[in-house]
Amino acid sequence: MSILGLKKKQPKTFKVKVITMDAEMEFSCEVKWKGKDLFDLVCRTVGLRETWFFGLRYTVKDTYAWLKTEKRVLDQEVPKDSPITFHFLAKFFPEKVEEELVQEITQHLFFLQVKKQILDEEIFCSPEASVLLASYAVQAKYGDYDPNFHKPGFLAQDELLPKRVLMQYQMTADMWEEKITAWYAEHRGIARDEAEMEYLKIAQDLEMYGVSYFAITQNKRDTDLLLGVDAQGLHIYSPNSKLNPNKSFPWSGIRNISYSEKEFTIKPLDKKKDVFKFYSSQLRVNKLILQLCIGNHDLFMRRRKVDSIEVQQMKAQAKEEKARKKMERQILAREKQMREEAERAKEEMERRLFQLQDEARLANEALLRSEETADLLAEKAQIAEEEAKLLAHKAAEAEQERQRLEVTALKTKEEKRLMEQKMREAEQLAVKLVEQSERRLKEADHLKQDLTEAKDAERRAKQKLLEITKTTYPLIAAYSTPPAPPEASNFAYETSSSRLDFKDSDMKRLSMEIERERLEYMEKSKHLQDQLKELKSEIESLKLEEQQQQAGLYSLHAQHTHLIKFSQMPLLNRFHQIVLGSTPLFSDVCF
Repeated sequence: MSILGLKKKQPKTFKVKVITMDAEMEFSCEVKWKGKDLFDLVCRTVGLRETWFFGLRYTVKDTYAWLKTEKRVLDQEVPKDSPITFHFLAKFFPEKVEEELVQEITQHLFFLQVKKQILDEEIFCSPEASVLLASYAVQAKYGDYDPNFHKPGFLAQDELLPKRVLMQYQMTADMWEEKITAWYAEHRGIARDEAEMEYLKIAQDLEMYGVSYFAITQNKRDTDLLLGVDAQGLHIYSPNSKLNPNKSFPWSGIRNISYSEKEFTIKPLDKKKDVFKFYSSQLRVNKLILQLCIGNHDLFMRRRKVDSIEVQQMKAQAKEEKARKKMERQILAREKQMREEAERAKEEMERRLFQLQDEARLANEALLRSEETADLLAEKAQIAEEEAKLLAHKAAEAEQERQRLEVTALKTKEEKRLMEQKMREAEQLAVKLVEQSERRLKEADHLKQDLTEAKDAERRAKQKLLEITKTTYPLIAAYSTPPAPPEASNFAYETSSSRLDFKDSDMKRLSMEIERERLEYMEKSKHLQDQLKELKSEIESLKLEEQQQQAGLYSLHAQHTHLIKFSQMPLLNRFHQIVLGSTPLFSDVCF
């Protein structure tokens, strides 16, 4: 057996975990893969074509480094863990995000990374700018603000502001949310990619945006300076200030950057200016500085050249994609507006339908009350007619008594005077009865007229209800309400709405008036009967004396009869014509 056969086989693959700003991915890589192979695999998986901005970063000891693309992965100082962890991050930043970032995925990854740097206070941001940036971040996450959906407290779980800003002011979380929501409501209609771009456009103007800081010295002993590398050039800062550089070297003004051991030399393009030298103690950091300087300078020069065919195609595709998404958003907004208008129209029609149904119900109730009022009026009219007849009968009886008194002769002048007084009283009573009879007849006529008007109003109410029902029927059919049975439909058409003048209080008042007038009539009738009884008793007593004084009273009787002919006869005739509707009793009597 060969000794070589006992050796353990070396694995041909190794595990890699790549963490992006919004996902984690694991890959199985071959041992021979270079950094470019792994980087291209990650870019294909993410769908990224603007690869020149990004890189794979890993941590080594107390600093970080970027995976080199030209060397094998395992030949670099990567961690020996399994899986090996890399962070897929933006290595270089654009000068103008709106012009350079083409793909939406590129823009999204930059947005997430810059947002995290601001929240982690790696990029300084003022409180006012922090609130505005937070409002665009909320717009990108939640879409348009809807007060019915976005209730107070909906941002409680979101990290939107740096802790430094939160501690700077004595404000509660609800107060901060109110401020952010006020700006958030102003961004209505902005899509997610547009909100992220607005966020980056504001962030790129911050002093610490896209700057990588390194500790340096102007001599080999003291660490008293900071070097900043970004897309614009190199900047020298004081140790306690990362916002305003003491000196800057733009890429366009740098002729050469040389590196020898731990010393860096920056030679300005203007030979009259002094050469700037600085030192960095760590070799790994020096390589990282040199790598960032080369990469940023290459991108600086690339921006000032004509775009490559690939970039031109990407920009054309991105432009078409944005135009297509814009059209889709417009169509969606138009459909949403039409749907909202349709819902409002539906609510208005439903409200109108309920209103018409209420009016129909009120009309039916009013019609029922009108029918009850009409029946009550008819009953009152019948009672009035009966009372008129009874009154006429009583008047006839009174007239008969008065006629008997007229033919009765009085013996003495005193008896004549008494008789005349009694006859005058009877006359007055008869006149009152005639007037009451006339009034009763007028009331009966008036009640008949009211009954006729009530019937006319009922007929008009039925017509109006029929019109309302015809108007309501299409609305009911529009909402798929099942048709009513024929009997219910005919009843709805016949019981229409009309604002009748009769109410329950009117019917009660009318009934009380009828009852009161009936009581008054009964009292008057009783009083009249009492008077008639008294007259009858007096007449009987006078009849006894009439036989003894027949001769003496003849002339007095003739005079009295002549007085009746000329004074009382027209009243009696009128009484019989109005009340009884018949020929007067004394029309054929000759005196």
